[in-house]
Amino acid sequence: MDDLAEVLAEVRKIEIRTRGMVREEFGGEYHSSFKGQGIDFQDIREYSHGDEVRSIDWNTTARTGTPHVKQFVEERELTVYLAVDISPSGEYGSRRHSRRRVAANAAAVFAFSAVQNGDKVGLVLFSDEVELFVPPRKGTAHTLRLLREILFRQPGSGGSDPGAALDLLLDRHHRHALVLLVSDFLCDDFARPLSVASKKHDLVALQITDPAEAELPAIGRVRLHDPETGHRRVVNTSSQATRAAYRQSYQAWQSRLDATLRRAGVDKIELSTDPDASLAPALHAFFQRRMR
Repeated sequence: MDDLAEVLAEVRKIEIRTRGMVREEFGGEYHSSFKGQGIDFQDIREYSHGDEVRSIDWNTTARTGTPHVKQFVEERELTVYLAVDISPSGEYGSRRHSRRRVAANAAAVFAFSAVQNGDKVGLVLFSDEVELFVPPRKGTAHTLRLLREILFRQPGSGGSDPGAALDLLLDRHHRHALVLLVSDFLCDDFARPLSVASKKHDLVALQITDPAEAELPAIGRVRLHDPETGHRRVVNTSSQATRAAYRQSYQAWQSRLDATLRRAGVDKIELSTDPDASLAPALHAFFQRRMR
């Protein structure tokens, strides 16, 4: 999107749509799925049968002559990072929506869920290098700024490297955080930074797929263009052998990616640019898995 007015209008549409989804569907699931770190002291009350002996406040017990226990509540506040791939392949979409737009919609669901939960949200935009880092803050105005950046920011470089974003977060954020890694993952191997980051942060991979990439259509000779490398190639899609080789190559690549995520203990949500494929089922399934 090149026109700022168009971007602002799209941000407004995403806000209206996703805030309604969060309010009616996802807010409670988000709250139940992600926990903050540590516990906060809340109050002191009289001991009741069944209370943990370890929770007795001996100073208050000695002062009052009656057993009292400390009450604690779980600290709910999280820091959430949206790490979004804005490399040139994100502009592709064989149907109505581009990967960039699907990424923005998915990011908005998590961001507005975080706003409703009182959590901070930060942003990392990356290509094969970090393009933008926005420190985490609370609030709707901050979240709208993040959505504008996801939709509007143009990459300065052509490739894609999720590891660059993960390395930056390891360097910049030293406490536990929820990191939503949004990409098509059409990139070189990033297993090492993924494994290192997953030991410190709660990582969730959101893979944005397109239905046209899984299978070559039989439409004769076509010129294919890689938007990130600039490489062009003419392919005869009428050849059954060519289509079969492409299908096998795509499936092998997807299997390697899934294996890399599993080894690092990273959950995956698969989202499609197909306008008939709603975000809701995939996100509901993810939240249900997390709550279990």
